[in-house]
Parts: sequence; C-alpha cells; structure tokens
Amino acid sequence: MPSPTRHAGPDAAEDPVGDAASQASTGRGRRGRLSRQVVLTAALALVDAEGLEALSMRRLGAVLGRDPMGLYRYATNRADLLDGITELVLGQLVIPAEGVDWQEQLRATAHDFRALALAHPHVVPLLVTRPLSTPLGLRPLGTLRPLEQILALLIDAGFAPADALHVYRAYYGFLYGHILNELQEFVVDPEENEDLLRLGLHRLPARSFPHLRALAPALADYDGAGELEAGITILLTGLTTQLHTTATSSTPTRGIPEHTSHQAPDRSEPSDRLDA
Repeated sequence: MPSPTRHAGPDAAEDPVGDAASQASTGRGRRGRLSRQVVLTAALALVDAEGLEALSMRRLGAVLGRDPMGLYRYATNRADLLDGITELVLGQLVIPAEGVDWQEQLRATAHDFRALALAHPHVVPLLVTRPLSTPLGLRPLGTLRPLEQILALLIDAGFAPADALHVYRAYYGFLYGHILNELQEFVVDPEENEDLLRLGLHRLPARSFPHLRALAPALADYDGAGELEAGITILLTGLTTQLHTTATSSTPTRGIPEHTSHQAPDRSEPSDRLDA
C-alpha cells in the first residue's frame, strides 16, 4: 500500500522525538514544576517515539521521573491523556489569516493538516476517533476551534450556516480519509511497501482487474502531497459551483413583469350596461 512522503531535513539522522522525551524528563519533570501542558507534551513525545500502545501513567511517570500517581492530578485517566494529546496536536492547526480567498484558505489548511499528520503519525487514529467518543459540547475546546473557524470562513464566503456545516463535514471527511490512506502503514500494516503492492497487483487476474493491473505503477508510486492537491481541487471546484448556483437561485429576478401573459385584459362592462 502507499507509503507516506517523507521530508528529511538536515538533522534527519537525529532523534528529535526522543530528545523531546528526554528533555521533558530531565529538564521539566525532575527539575521543573509539573503542569498539564508539561504532562501532555511528554505524553505526545512518548507516543511519537513508541506508539499509542506505550502510553500509560506508569510509563509516562518514568519518562517524567515522577510518581505515576501524581500524574492523575493533571490527567484523570488514560482517556483524558488521549483527549489532551488530540487537543495539543489540533491546537497546532492554524486556519490561514485573512488576505486570501476561502478556497485557498481551505487548500492551505488541508496541506497543514497533512503536515501535522506526518509529524505525528501515531496520533492520526486519535484525530479521527477521539472527537467522536465525546458529545460535541463536552469535547476539549481546542478540538472545536477548527470547526468554529472553518464554519466562520464558509459563512463569510456566502454559504448558508446549514450548508457550511455540510461542507465542513465533507471537507474533513476527505482529509481524514486521505490521511488514513497515506499513513496506513502506521495504522494497518507497517511491513507493507511499494514493491509488495506492485507485486500483489500484478498477481490479479488480468481479465477481472484490467484497470488495477494497468495502474499498478501509479498506485505504488504514491505522492501524498500530489494526491491531496488533486483531491482538494476536485472538492473545491464542486463547492465553488454549488455556492455560485445557490447564490444565483436565491437572487430575486429583476425587470420581469409580474404578468407575463399577452392576453388582453378583460374590458367587458357589467351586464346591466351591455343590456342598455
């Protein structure tokens, strides 16, 4: 299956996530004062480094150099930790400031969301599932801010409030689907790679799956950023058309007479005059 596109920088050989966990332990945990922010930051670093399965109060206490029981002051249980990590990551998603049109704002947000997912691939399942586990009004406020900001953006662009909500759901549904597809090696099968994908597709019966066989090289040579750009362009094109269609249909028609019939008006006199 497709592998995520990597962006290796000059320090790619280093382990910045491991360094963050170590820094939280020796700097903030043992010598500094704990806070919910410190605990969640260390938890995120632990998940980034070792995966969701590694996260527990005991393991987090070891990372921070603290008694695990003391951490319950900042997170009531593991579920609270997971919600906090989700809020911490989504808090990094910034809707672009004014100055560009709504389509470009949504396009930029989509690529920023993908960048966050690539930076925290083990958190991706949380981004999709944790908000759904809590009633909307009880979710951490940080997880609701993107919703509020996108709704404001769409309503300001001219969408009716209810339509803006539909657009938001379609938009984030597309983003979640794309990210899960691109990062599925972390979610489903870490051992699968492009060669195995290509080999598997070419083993399909040619008569039954001609298109999949023909597209095997393209499916294997997956470009996450390119796929996202193509998908978001299709989505935005449709949304723009819908917005213009809705605006046109809701605009009152001007200059058309109220009566369009060419029949002459009835000028007949009352019956008593006709009898005269």
